[in-house]
Amino acid sequence: MASAVERTDDLVREYLLYRGFTSTLKHLDNEIKADKEKGFRVDKIIEQLQLFIQNFDLVGLKDYWGYLDRRLFSRLEDIYRPTVNKLRTSLFRYYLVYTVQMKNFEKTQEFFQKQASELQGQSEWREWFILPFIPSPEQNQVFASYFSRQWADTFLVSLHNFLSVLFQCMPLPVLLSFDAEITCLQEENDQLRQIVFALQGDLHQKKGEEIIHHRLPAYVQHMDRLGDTELDLVSSQRPANLATPTRNFFSTFLPQGKRAPAKMPQAAGSSPTQSSMGRKDTTTNHVVKTKDSAPIREPKMAPVMGVTVESSTGASRHKRHQDHEKERKELLSKPTQQNVERKGESSDSEPHADVAGEPTDSPTNQARVTSDIGVGMEQPFIKLSQEEYGEHHSSIMHCRVDSSGRRVASLDVDGVIKVWSFNPMMQTKATIMSKSPLLSLEWATKPDRLLLLGSGVGTVRLYDTDAKKNLYEMAIDEAHPRILSLAYSPSGTSFVCSAAAHVARTGSVSEAVPRVVLPVSGKLLLWDTKTIKQQLQFSLEPGPVAINCTAFNHNGNLLVTGAADGMIRLFDMQRYESAMSWKGHDGEVYSVEFSYDENTVFSIGQDGKFIQWNIHRSGVKQSEYSLPQDATGPFVLSGYSGYKQVQVPRGRLFAFDSEGHHVLTCSNNGGLIYRLNKGESGLESVLALGGHKAPVVTVDWCSAVDCGTCLTASMDGKIKLSTLLAQKS
Repeated sequence: MASAVERTDDLVREYLLYRGFTSTLKHLDNEIKADKEKGFRVDKIIEQLQLFIQNFDLVGLKDYWGYLDRRLFSRLEDIYRPTVNKLRTSLFRYYLVYTVQMKNFEKTQEFFQKQASELQGQSEWREWFILPFIPSPEQNQVFASYFSRQWADTFLVSLHNFLSVLFQCMPLPVLLSFDAEITCLQEENDQLRQIVFALQGDLHQKKGEEIIHHRLPAYVQHMDRLGDTELDLVSSQRPANLATPTRNFFSTFLPQGKRAPAKMPQAAGSSPTQSSMGRKDTTTNHVVKTKDSAPIREPKMAPVMGVTVESSTGASRHKRHQDHEKERKELLSKPTQQNVERKGESSDSEPHADVAGEPTDSPTNQARVTSDIGVGMEQPFIKLSQEEYGEHHSSIMHCRVDSSGRRVASLDVDGVIKVWSFNPMMQTKATIMSKSPLLSLEWATKPDRLLLLGSGVGTVRLYDTDAKKNLYEMAIDEAHPRILSLAYSPSGTSFVCSAAAHVARTGSVSEAVPRVVLPVSGKLLLWDTKTIKQQLQFSLEPGPVAINCTAFNHNGNLLVTGAADGMIRLFDMQRYESAMSWKGHDGEVYSVEFSYDENTVFSIGQDGKFIQWNIHRSGVKQSEYSLPQDATGPFVLSGYSGYKQVQVPRGRLFAFDSEGHHVLTCSNNGGLIYRLNKGESGLESVLALGGHKAPVVTVDWCSAVDCGTCLTASMDGKIKLSTLLAQKS
């Protein structure tokens, strides 16, 4: 509804400007700016309510809720009045909890002074009058649940859903009803198209015509762009799908007379282009080449856009394919369709294609990525909300949450660092600009307000995010100026930094020529944060090499590193010596982490493998999985006119939940959560976070608060913060 209102406002503006009604146009713009319904945008309404709460404006909060009650809620039937009252009660409790959390006890007492006459007769407020007199209400049995992040998120999601359903089911004026009509026509069009495909397939089989087996390109999504000849080719191999669209979950919320037409649900994993067009992905990944059916070969074949067509069928079919070549190239070049080039010759298997085929005999477990994630099983997580942080204007390199789960630090390729919080609302706390290029960052553990920043000129800065100033700047090594990785010891007294020499990377990301990794000299150093001096230099065998990633275990007694030579090294931090090392990957190691029980180490490398290593037996694989390139890098962002941006992984490529049973990885359009299964069952996809229009290059998973928070950062500078609720079995 909000999009329909916005488009209608623009049309009205255009009409008034065309007629020369400038004074009316000025009045319209002024009233739109003061619109309390925010153009029926639910996110803006909730943002306005939170703004009143953060400003401790109780009068404004009451007036705004009263306006919503008179304007919207009063039109509901009487059976929904208890729901409105519960939301109002929760809103005032949310305000009270915020005043206590901010230690503004004057506002807490002011609330009860102004609302006492209204609330004293209500049973649900009887216990709340003692709130100002309790020293630590967050530890009190009565109020503890209201001070948790889970309760706040649940309330905001409930209010958001209530308003969304209300706007969806409101009676619309004729001018705004065109959106619903277009949706109904699109649904009817999809169903008719499926029927046509089914009938054409039956007719084609009866005629017994020869079929050309081929794989449809992934970018062909809308069948109305294809010609009649291509329709025949597709329909002969397309299974009929006449399933009835899923019923809208919220359609049962309001009476039958006020329900809006049900919308087709968007399948998990569908592209943003499909979402905006209201279409389902019904054309890709259905054609499978079987063992019994061999392709028809003729002496002369004409390749057209990856589809082999017999030249003997005549010039008309070849002519028709050429007519549609320009349209297909336009579809292929859309920025929302990320055509990531893969290393080596392409095979029949693709990251998201034909996942229902027979299992292979390869010892490597393939990560099962399906379009119906979690079908037929209980979902381990519920995505409560997803917010976007869009203060960056270039690709993200690092994005990390501090140990307390209160702040996030993000670094982009332009060297801009943003320190921001997301509880109770998303807000930028500090912006750090650097004259020298920055390559790495890491939060300190004690105190957690400090941030380590590694540069490309051989220095490491210790930055105080509260005071917004540099505390120290340490010169590491002039011969090895690139600070690739930083790891702060859990003890809070030292940190490890990886320094590497300058290198000119050769090769390119293409199908034929893999990227060449040059031997890069590097050092691994331990620095004392109390004396601000270098404590020691670790020995790297068989020779000095650039260390790409580092990670401590929970108490700082062990350190694991991944290097550019593919070696994984485990260091004993009590003796400051190497405990073991082994060849982990073919090519560079991009990311390493300890498992939840710290008996194993996980790593992702340039070879696209996700491997679990047993640290009690050097070089012994406990599990090995193959991930698609969009999860392991290098990451490629393609655009118009052959534009291509390639980024080598620098940040964390995977992160575990609080219990170590699930792992979050990167993908082309958002984060993917897998269940870590024991044995040969491999990784099992359980949730796709989505929300991105560019490849995700680094992730983080914070479990310091009641609700798990997943961070996914992409090449377009957008960071998505997804709040998950774990379902305990």
